[in-house]
Amino acid sequence: MPLNRRKFLKKSAVTGAGVAIAGAAAAPAAQAAEAKVPGRPVKQPKRYALTVLGTTDLHGHVFNWDYFKNAEYTDKAGNAQGLARISTLVNRIRAEKGRENVLLLDAGDTIQGTPLTYYYAKVDPITAKGGPVHPMAQAMNAIGYDAAALGNHEFNYGIETLRKFESQLRFPLLGANAVDAKTLRPAFQPYVIRTFCVKGAPPVKVAILGLTNPGIAIWDKAYVQGKLAFPGLEEQAAKWVPRLKAMGADVVVVSAHSGSSGTSSYGDQLPYVENSAALVAQQVPDIDAVLVGHAHVEIPELRVTNEKTGKTVVLSEPLAYAERLSVFDIELVFEKGRWTVESVASKVLNSNTVADDPKITKLLSDEHAKVVRYVNQVVGSATETLTTVEARYKDAPIIDLITKVQEDVVKAALAGTSYASLPVISQASPFSRTSEIPAGAVTIRDLSSLYVYDNTLVAKLLTGAQVKAYLEYSAEYFVQTAAGAVVDVDKLTNANNRPDYNYDYVSGLSYDIDIAQAAGSRIRNVTYNGAPLDDAQRFVFAVNNYRANGGGAFPHVASAPELWSESTEIRTRIAEWVTAKGVLDPKEFASVDWKLTRDGTPVF
Repeated sequence: MPLNRRKFLKKSAVTGAGVAIAGAAAAPAAQAAEAKVPGRPVKQPKRYALTVLGTTDLHGHVFNWDYFKNAEYTDKAGNAQGLARISTLVNRIRAEKGRENVLLLDAGDTIQGTPLTYYYAKVDPITAKGGPVHPMAQAMNAIGYDAAALGNHEFNYGIETLRKFESQLRFPLLGANAVDAKTLRPAFQPYVIRTFCVKGAPPVKVAILGLTNPGIAIWDKAYVQGKLAFPGLEEQAAKWVPRLKAMGADVVVVSAHSGSSGTSSYGDQLPYVENSAALVAQQVPDIDAVLVGHAHVEIPELRVTNEKTGKTVVLSEPLAYAERLSVFDIELVFEKGRWTVESVASKVLNSNTVADDPKITKLLSDEHAKVVRYVNQVVGSATETLTTVEARYKDAPIIDLITKVQEDVVKAALAGTSYASLPVISQASPFSRTSEIPAGAVTIRDLSSLYVYDNTLVAKLLTGAQVKAYLEYSAEYFVQTAAGAVVDVDKLTNANNRPDYNYDYVSGLSYDIDIAQAAGSRIRNVTYNGAPLDDAQRFVFAVNNYRANGGGAFPHVASAPELWSESTEIRTRIAEWVTAKGVLDPKEFASVDWKLTRDGTPVF
């Protein structure tokens, strides 16, 4: 329900949202100092050192555990994951700096991303009467977070789940630009003010403003349309930061679930920038530091000059999955009756340098064990090993499994309707380069590793011409490669600019992708039922909700008529299909629908 704004502002102005850190000892830098010079003593100004710690894009990673591989997480870079590691780092810094001088923040995307979060959203949901406390709430409460911003993935399971999660937190979930669609008043707490006591000087007031991603309006339209709106980060920061300064904030920190690149994946579908954290720093005066999220990149320190004041604003993004911890060191000086930020510096710490905090391990060992048992349930058997290793450049049977399941579900859903006679085609992406369904017993974790997102299924109505335009856009994923040139599969795609999840197969058609041609002219020899594709032919397009709502900015699909949709995850539909079949045999779903060519000659 909308926030009682008048009551909230009054309370925050006095006590920092009702939470002041009272009785705190002064930081060493805040101690009075007397410096002697020849002839007379000179009194030095009071100083205070504040440390702000930050995580982002935790995506349900409590432990350094890969539920899809049923083993400790490892990668080539030697990274480690999980809040249990972050807790150890936080404890160390609090011991060094004094807990009373440290803030701990998060920049969003907390309750989606692993089987752990799925389990407590769908299998043993926190929304059930007498249901459990979400493991991420338990962990973050135990570590002692001060505030967190809303991420876009917070909305993936619906507003009821999000609100229940919010109620289980012992710190505020902030989103100044998540507003009631009708009143445009804040639907979540916009900010919080924390007060730090300094011996012999007035307290330091630190305001934390939370901002989330405008893309929620597209990506989770089914849950938020008509209920919530998400205006741009820059305009909302410009609205709130002056208010925070007027309330006496000496330091303003923004926790933004928005990358720093200034780009948007959704093109012109929204009038707001997706990755606008640096624009906020550049355009809005009086911000001292920005904790960046959403982009899953590592930024130890990015300095942005505010165009109105010339002041430097420091940004940091701690990668994702609790692999890093951002550390902002903020120095203040008390002169002329007020605190002034003298300097800000940031860095990131690597969680692979420490062990798990045994307190977190003990706290959540039971929840972890339940999820491990769940994902290791056997639901069928496979006649051969299926893998995504080559799926981004070859039509792989493992992706055909996804498209086949989607086709079957949509056909069943439309049976008896006026659309039942239309051909169904289906879209899927090679999300992972390492997913494997082994020959023999097939478990839920095998199938979950194939479809790592909690997407749901939608049926859209497209014409043949629109489908071809869709394929052309998808084919931009590949690097133009001249006929006869050496093909390096690791350099064959534009993965840096177009991630694998934004490359789509389309089943039910046959087509070539000529990568010797320029983008926009690559789709050749498109046929349906052995005949050239008719531009006017109507198709039912089975597509995930992310793409159906405009994710990836694929043409036509977002505006196409919607024939049907559901709330059951595609991952669940795959598990149901395999369970019903009992045996996973590629003969039932595999087909070569597309191939890469160069001037008509197959690449592979």
